[in-house]
Amino acid sequence: MTYNIRWAPFSLGIVSPGWRYLVSEERNGYLVLISLLLWNSFRFIAKPCAINLGIQDSGPHRAQPNAILEKVFTSITKSPDGKRLEGLSKQLDWDVRKIQRWFRHRRNQDKPTTLTKFCESMWRFTFYLSIFFYGIRFLWTAPWFWDTRQCWYNYPFQPLTSRLYYYYILELAFYWSLMFSQFTDIKRKDFLIMFVHHLATIGLITFSYMNNMVRVGTLVLCLHDASDFLLEAAKLANYAKYQRLCDAFFMLFGVVFIVTRLGIYPFWILNTTLFESWELIGPYPSWWLFNGLLITLQILHIIWSYLIIRTAYKALVRGKVSKDDRSDVESSSEEEDVTSNNTKGVFSTSSNGSNRINGHVASGQWTEEE
Repeated sequence: MTYNIRWAPFSLGIVSPGWRYLVSEERNGYLVLISLLLWNSFRFIAKPCAINLGIQDSGPHRAQPNAILEKVFTSITKSPDGKRLEGLSKQLDWDVRKIQRWFRHRRNQDKPTTLTKFCESMWRFTFYLSIFFYGIRFLWTAPWFWDTRQCWYNYPFQPLTSRLYYYYILELAFYWSLMFSQFTDIKRKDFLIMFVHHLATIGLITFSYMNNMVRVGTLVLCLHDASDFLLEAAKLANYAKYQRLCDAFFMLFGVVFIVTRLGIYPFWILNTTLFESWELIGPYPSWWLFNGLLITLQILHIIWSYLIIRTAYKALVRGKVSKDDRSDVESSSEEEDVTSNNTKGVFSTSSNGSNRINGHVASGQWTEEE
């Protein structure tokens, strides 16, 4: 809050009530629960769609039971080096290639199937698309959408309308649901990275809400949602093996991402949070922290944009997107074959099994992601 301002004078329901209202409101917990329930029920809708598109509901080839190799896999290493492979070969009287194949199959057992990833992406695509259009419709009539100086007039005594409140809380509930679902879904390689990412997002949304910076916060949310649903659309096309559609969505995603994150974000968002707010209300303790987080986000935007441009360049050279440098970290559910030279699809697994973008590490099949 600005100097000499406290939450006590605020009247609940008229202006932003701060963290006490955010924590105590039972509706917030209900929204998180509803998001989780919607995700679980959405699978029943997405699964038939995936099957109609030819995506099989079959898991990877399972490794044959072996107590010795299972103990090594669970207790020592999932990818044994040459020396350990030789030792296991002598102990089991197995060929080294056979042991390598066993570990490859065993690793694939813990990876989500393409059907599972399709359902997850379809849920995220539906949410991102819906919340983006809701945000556009809401902001179209908001004065601060057309004049960002309105974000700071009479700050922090600004009304918190129900539409603004639900827009903010829906976004917050969605990211809470993503974080909680990590503990119930198949554990991925990127578990910790995605956990930190979701936690940081939740922290930024909560911090801006607590300090009644929700007006500029809605601009940031809507701007970021503008490209996210295109990325999920590209993933859906990839899982369904529509290569050209996948490439088209990825290219469109790259253009929208770069325009919004490197153009609109710094010249529209950072301009108002750094300069217009300084002019109208002056700096205060939380102002420095809020802008520090937004500048950090801009640095990430630059890094991710570089990775996307690199991916697009490779796509133009090779004729297809071979790697998504901004896709979520996802492991390929299909059996890896070290002797294969062909990698097909926009999400083709890289040689080391991992891709990077968007602050996440991706091991899916896009040649690397926020």
